[in-house]
Amino acid sequence: IFSTDRIIAMSFPSSGKQSFYRNPIKEVARFLDTKHPDHYKVYNLCSEKGYDPKYFHYRVERIFIDDHNVPALQDMLKFTASVREWMSQDEKNIVAIHCKGGKGR
Repeated sequence: IFSTDRIIAMSFPSSGKQSFYRNPIKEVARFLDTKHPDHYKVYNLCSEKGYDPKYFHYRVERIFIDDHNVPALQDMLKFTASVREWMSQDEKNIVAIHCKGGKGR
């Protein structure tokens, strides 16, 4: 996990067998709910897979970017506009951004 004061970059919040080597989704939710209650939004940049957004109180936005590929300019503009809007709503707001492994996108 990489983080600044307001940005967290991480690997995919996983369940089942993948949670042995990726972030377990329930632990990610617990961490965000404990450290940043009501002030986080999760960005899933994975085109390959998703998860139930209820884990994160439906504050999940998905941007479909294929692994090891450059995103379309339109997708990057949508993503950055969304992050900018969320962050400007409250100085306590943070974003948690992930792809599959946490570094490819």
